[in-house]
Amino acid sequence: MKALCWEGVNDIRRVPFADVGPIKAPKSLTDEQVLFLSDIFPTGWQAAVQCDTQPTDTVAIWGAGPVGQFCIRSAVLLGAKKVIVIDRLPDRLSMAKAGGADEIINFEEEDVFERLNDLTSGKGPEKCIDAVGLESHATASFDSIIDRAKQALMLETDRPHVLRQMIFACRPAGVLSIPGVYGGLLDNIPFGALMNKGLTVRTGQTHVNRWADDLLRRIEEGQIDPSFVITHKVALSDGPKMYKTFREKQDGCVKVFLKPYGAVS
Repeated sequence: MKALCWEGVNDIRRVPFADVGPIKAPKSLTDEQVLFLSDIFPTGWQAAVQCDTQPTDTVAIWGAGPVGQFCIRSAVLLGAKKVIVIDRLPDRLSMAKAGGADEIINFEEEDVFERLNDLTSGKGPEKCIDAVGLESHATASFDSIIDRAKQALMLETDRPHVLRQMIFACRPAGVLSIPGVYGGLLDNIPFGALMNKGLTVRTGQTHVNRWADDLLRRIEEGQIDPSFVITHKVALSDGPKMYKTFREKQDGCVKVFLKPYGAVS
């Protein structure tokens, strides 16, 4: 093996702890089926587990991107009574519906609070998942616009619109699970509402190794096929173009599978 390093070209390269992260995948599974065990599948699973999802729970999930899609399927696998998904892109909402979401809310067409109240008899969902994080849609709401202006003036690093909305929407004594990434300083968080409603907040980086064996078993048993999330398969050389397609949310792009060699099938 040849490896290009800072020291030059080497025949052998030492990789510390190389035996810690890799997952041994059975030959019976395809690359597409096991690839997402490295990140987004365990992330979505951990988000649903952190909710302590129960058969009586309504779980509301903000964001139907790749992580949100696995949150949906994880909540379904864990037996949630009802799964509600909030997003604005029709392709993502259609994928959410296909994955078991009972209700979908397009926040550009409906008032999220009113719709959640309608779906929960005015009580709010017991469990809420933020699969959006720091880059909530900048023109979706007045507070997001203010956040974007503060970012431009270096007065704030993140746009926590979804976090604010979850705090207000969640049922008292409910759980907020946050797999969405936040990077720094957040402004105008309604912490008083969070405290007085007795909400539990659970978040953190994904413990991939903790979940990998169990999730691999579920794939082998046919409980879930993670390749569902792949909307585009392209050669590695097309990577830059597809990053732009994903960023601009074009062509129904949810997840791209890059093949480093050989023909793309």
